[in-house]
Amino acid sequence: MKLKSFLPVLTIAGSIAVPVAMFYHSNSNAQDKPAAAAIPATVNPPTVQADDKKGILRFPPNAPQLAYLKIEKVSLVPKPILQPLNGRITYNENFTSRLTSPLQGRVVKLEAQVGDDVKAGEPLLWLDSPDFISAIADVRKAEGDVKQKTLVRNRTKKLFDGEVLPRKDLEAAESDLSQSNIELERAKLRLKALNPAGNAKDHIEHFVLRAPITGIITERNVNFGTEVRPDAANPLFVITDPKNLWVLIQLEEKNLGKVANHQAVIVEVDAYPGETFAAQVSNIGTVLDTTTRRVQVRCNIDNKDLRLKPEMYARITPLTNNESEKVVKIPNSAILTEGLYNYAFVETSPGVLEKRKISLEMQGREFSFVKDGINNGERLVTTGAVLLNSELSSGK
Repeated sequence: MKLKSFLPVLTIAGSIAVPVAMFYHSNSNAQDKPAAAAIPATVNPPTVQADDKKGILRFPPNAPQLAYLKIEKVSLVPKPILQPLNGRITYNENFTSRLTSPLQGRVVKLEAQVGDDVKAGEPLLWLDSPDFISAIADVRKAEGDVKQKTLVRNRTKKLFDGEVLPRKDLEAAESDLSQSNIELERAKLRLKALNPAGNAKDHIEHFVLRAPITGIITERNVNFGTEVRPDAANPLFVITDPKNLWVLIQLEEKNLGKVANHQAVIVEVDAYPGETFAAQVSNIGTVLDTTTRRVQVRCNIDNKDLRLKPEMYARITPLTNNESEKVVKIPNSAILTEGLYNYAFVETSPGVLEKRKISLEMQGREFSFVKDGINNGERLVTTGAVLLNSELSSGK
């Protein structure tokens, strides 16, 4: 018996090609019967119920579409009174020291580095300064002069008591001693101003520049061997407490009446998208810049976690001081705009999402504030609203 075989191609749904083997017997009268091909069954996805008129989508449990959604609970925040204002974060000058040398000299020892934590009184650098040596010499010279004038005054007093010298000689000796004491006091005060943590016997060879406050060194503009001067343009060190910072705002003239001292504001920076930091207005400038027509507003901000850095750009939103005026804050990714109206999807129960018309109090760069349409504590779709809207429109 002789076998013939060939492999025709069976096309399923015009896209999947399945080879099928057929075998024929050349000397048989039976009909040719092809072997059965195995075709996988199609699994239908869970059905989504969409009611476009009511704006409701119902998903069955464990529907794959739910994995692409992000649903968060909304909360109330104080009502903003202005659009976010541009500003920047700076040093709090009440907790910052820009340190220069009171003497001219050359740096012979340097230990402090940028980023070091220092305490008040710790040495930062040592200077070889002739002026400092002169200050110590002035104190010692004044001390010797006082000692000599004291001996003269005592000797004159004995001779006056023995009626050997007239009173005017005693008065002259006492006057010289008084002037010497004044000169000694002046020399000591000058040395103390240069070296507040020591005295004339300390650091005879070199002047020590010490940290005036406790903080972190953020800038250093000096190296070993540098010649420093009291009138230098830049400070040798900048020491600050990074836990206390300022936020500066250039407020437009038309908004001046909407901001007041002690008013709460929220601060946003590009480094931490979606996060806000609380601050408070501490000072409003009294002079209007004639060029920009703006007033500088200063805010205090607490930076205990050290996440904010000086010279960061920021967006500042002034808030109302009325605690009863609160609105719902939502991310802009949750908002759908259709014509003149805004919508958002709210989860009313597990798997049930309702499309609602919302009214915005104010819309910012990343967040918006809802006046009506969403209640405090409701669960809002913050990611995937566009996909839900397409699903609802298709009616699937």
